[in-house]
Amino acid sequence: MTIIPSSFIVALIAFVILYLLLSKYAFGPLFSIMEKRRELVTSQMNEAAQTREQAIAYVEEQKKALENARKEAYDIIEQSRQTSSKQADQIMEQAKVEAARIKEDAVRDIASEKNKAVQELRSELGAVSVKIASKLLEKEVSSDKAQEELVDQYLKEVGGRP
Repeated sequence: MTIIPSSFIVALIAFVILYLLLSKYAFGPLFSIMEKRRELVTSQMNEAAQTREQAIAYVEEQKKALENARKEAYDIIEQSRQTSSKQADQIMEQAKVEAARIKEDAVRDIASEKNKAVQELRSELGAVSVKIASKLLEKEVSSDKAQEELVDQYLKEVGGRP
């Protein structure tokens, strides 16, 4: 194989002309499209990374919100327990106060009824004593034994002695 210089020069000139034409009309738009594609891929990768970071931040935010909600729920439950315990204590205290008041009222009523019964008994005893004395005076008994029998008889009438 021999190299012919004239055809080599023609091929070289054709190659240079082809290269110049391709670089002006083909390589420029092709490289431009490739650069745009590279920029698009780069921006999409950046957006994906940014979206991933936002998703991670959102997940962390949701975890914190969930933890806060759990803490608030626990606090509400604990507060409810304390409130119910206080209310139970208040109800028990009110019940004790009410029971003491009812007991005091009952003791007062019993004392009042007792005093009334004592008063009635005294008035009956007074009336019975007057009857006994009047009967004794009517009979004018001279012996002690007769007086004692008369007192026993009158007491049996009023229900005093057996």
